[in-house]
Amino acid sequence: MTETFRNYIDGEWVSGPTFENRNPANTDEVVGLFVKGSASDIQSAAGAAARALSAWSAMPAPARGNLLFKVAEILERGFDQIAAEMTREEGKTLPESKGEVRRSINIFRYFGGEGSRLPGLLVPSERERVHMFAIRKSIGVIGLVTPWNFPSAIPSWKMAPALVCGNTIIVKPASVAPLSAWRIVEACHQAGIPKGVVNFVAGSGGELGRALVEAPPLKAISFTGSCDVGRWLHTEASKRSLRIQLEMGGKNPTIVLADADFNSAVENTVNAAFFSTGQKCTATSRVIVEEPIYDKFVAALVERTKKLKVGNGMEPGIDIGPAVDEGQLETNLKYIDIGRKEAGAPRVGGNRLTGKDFDKGYFIEPTIFADVTPAMTIAREEIFGPVLAVMRAKNFDDAMQIANDIPFGLSASIQTSNISRAFEFVNRMEAGLLTVNLPSAGVEYQLPFGGTKDSSFGSKEQGPAALEFYSDYKTVYLKY
Repeated sequence: MTETFRNYIDGEWVSGPTFENRNPANTDEVVGLFVKGSASDIQSAAGAAARALSAWSAMPAPARGNLLFKVAEILERGFDQIAAEMTREEGKTLPESKGEVRRSINIFRYFGGEGSRLPGLLVPSERERVHMFAIRKSIGVIGLVTPWNFPSAIPSWKMAPALVCGNTIIVKPASVAPLSAWRIVEACHQAGIPKGVVNFVAGSGGELGRALVEAPPLKAISFTGSCDVGRWLHTEASKRSLRIQLEMGGKNPTIVLADADFNSAVENTVNAAFFSTGQKCTATSRVIVEEPIYDKFVAALVERTKKLKVGNGMEPGIDIGPAVDEGQLETNLKYIDIGRKEAGAPRVGGNRLTGKDFDKGYFIEPTIFADVTPAMTIAREEIFGPVLAVMRAKNFDDAMQIANDIPFGLSASIQTSNISRAFEFVNRMEAGLLTVNLPSAGVEYQLPFGGTKDSSFGSKEQGPAALEFYSDYKTVYLKY
């Protein structure tokens, strides 16, 4: 019998009509039934969060941190089950899911430790016998809207800092993959986080998003998702002067210079472009190759891509799983058709996979277009799938010009053995996350994460920077 996963409001599991969560590798399999939340559920959750705020924010921060440590312990006990569920609901390979669950555990431990620090400010006064300091305080009720591509890590890196700073939260996960976030909320319940502090409502993004941004108790909203929805949220949140944090699209370049370690550059590009089916906001979708090695690099990239094995992520030896759902598959195929018209036939891939191992899933071949120019659609619009545009650059300066000539600025990578070029790239690249001789995708939780230009808005996420969004300062002047 298919399990039903209920919404979580004011410490209670709430029933109602359900929707299906299906396995994108085998659509015959229903991973679970989820209660479809409504606008009234959001209102109830916001009310519960408002009532819980005073006691939760008054709890000593180290005690809040200790509860986050308990959440991490509970997630660790369920590690194998949670990772397998992620692969079944989102499609990424089991090793990738295990890595993500491990990261979620580490995030809760990291921010659990922040409970014993939560740094404020202490500075000397110009006046005699005046003691000046600033302490952190919570913001209030915060809405967290999370995507499907990292269904555990992104909820974790929003929930953990929000909670340790003393806020109460409403989590609204992507309907395509809600189970991973549900498991984190379940762990919060089992850890003994007081009722009303954490609330979870699954369902329609349009209905619930509007209800969330209009809920009177809401003071801030953190969103990761598409540019269109992010811009809408920004407009609506601004009407109420809500604090807002947006992580949106990317069209991330990898620059490959002629002096790069050739084999490593090929591996890093393939990894960043195709692993997780290209469904990472930091994935490489443009590789800009210096003229002297262009033809050789394209040939090597094609040969390496041909060796990738596509299939059900639960099976050993699989490199790439399915697209997350039919809509994303159709988007990938649409852009491949555009690419054929703009750049000619792909050098490899370009088709939906069929046959007994593929007919029940949303599988697509990893695809490479060569001789792409900066004005082409496939060089400018985010696809969010395993489609790579290879572009030619005359030299380093030309490569930088091409890389920066884009509305987005999330991540970027350079492959080079020239330390001066590496530092020039760091200083000149218009992106928030930079890698040198590594894939453009793949970040750790200890440093700030976020982009520039149309990719992001507001404070950075992760690391100590996360505290800036989820807390405010209370400044004190004391005469003694």
